[in-house]
Amino acid sequence: MSDIDSMYAQAEKLKDSGESEASIGILKQILEQDANHILSHLTLARLYTLTGQHDLAIAHNQKACELEPSDPFNFTAMSVTYQRAFAGTGDRKYIAMAEDAMATARNMQHR
Repeated sequence: MSDIDSMYAQAEKLKDSGESEASIGILKQILEQDANHILSHLTLARLYTLTGQHDLAIAHNQKACELEPSDPFNFTAMSVTYQRAFAGTGDRKYIAMAEDAMATARNMQHR
């Protein structure tokens, strides 16, 4: 198992045990070593959503979509991130963004 894989496994364990800040710290370290580590971006999006840091959550989910633009999962996750940003902020702009991301995911799945 590579060093990044070990670090990611540790971050996942911390996330699962409710230690969000510790997990975020490890995930940031991973991205310092490999800025394109998609799982770290997706996990940070989830953790930042849970901690109410919606702008950061969106930025990390968008990065995952940029890195793997043909993976419908990333766009489905992006839709969920936008939905949670709406729920957390009440800003209606996130509704259209969530719908667009989900439409992108569905279009990819039907190709």
